[in-house]
Amino acid sequence: MGKTRKLPGVMFRTRFAREIVAEFLPPAREGKKQRVIVLCDGMPSMPHKQGLAKFLAERGYWVFYPRYRGSWESDGEFLERSPHEDLLDVIDGLRREIREAAFGQRFRVNADEIFVIGGSFGGTAAILCSLDERVKKVIANCPVVDWAILGWEQRKETSNPSYAAYIRQAFGRGFRLSDRNWKKLSGGRFYSPVHRAGEITGAKIMMFHAKDDPYVPYRTVEKFARRTGAKLKLFRRGGHLSTEMVVRKYWREIRRFFESGLVGEEAASSAGSGQGRGRIPTSNRAS
Repeated sequence: MGKTRKLPGVMFRTRFAREIVAEFLPPAREGKKQRVIVLCDGMPSMPHKQGLAKFLAERGYWVFYPRYRGSWESDGEFLERSPHEDLLDVIDGLRREIREAAFGQRFRVNADEIFVIGGSFGGTAAILCSLDERVKKVIANCPVVDWAILGWEQRKETSNPSYAAYIRQAFGRGFRLSDRNWKKLSGGRFYSPVHRAGEITGAKIMMFHAKDDPYVPYRTVEKFARRTGAKLKLFRRGGHLSTEMVVRKYWREIRRFFESGLVGEEAASSAGSGQGRGRIPTSNRAS
């Protein structure tokens, strides 16, 4: 067992690539390897994964929790670039010394392994990050894999014919989202896992989904899992699953997935998706 450290009462804050604000925590205990987890939010949502970050830091991981460009504390315009590129900019920044904003404390991260965890809109980012060779494994909770669902899904959230206008009204400057940038999702290529399916290594991806998800149809995720060989844990009930709840409840399984290698996993995962039998609690929209 490595040396332990007391975690701060609040998360540290820093910036990556000048525009991206991220909260972060060092691991509560040191291990033989330095492992990093990048957390990514759903959309629309308010930043609320600090409890999950602490849970993961207590288990020996560096945790970085960035805000996408154009959202909340970060600068820029939302969806001007693919959000997964913001996460890759954070990963790029790990090579350099990290200076926290409040008191200038400095940290060095020598990342041996990097993982990404995201839910819903953030699950999309996690899947696309798996294309980067520096990312060992990802967890995608109720991810949007195909934006063909967009017209149907957004009618479940608002009666406003302009979803971007609804976001601007309901979330103010929380999301600096233009109509033009939102319409990029409808093109089928931008920020789209299904468009990149032929490039994806399924053995790097574990997905969780419920059949009664009211926002992201499970069949789109099931089809994506079959096509890519990604591991899918599918539940009969649970609604739009909470990422924090899933990670806490299935942490042992997730940790084994993280710690396992890729050799042999691809063939095993392509043989079929896992089917969960239990019911797990319904979450809110944000995931």
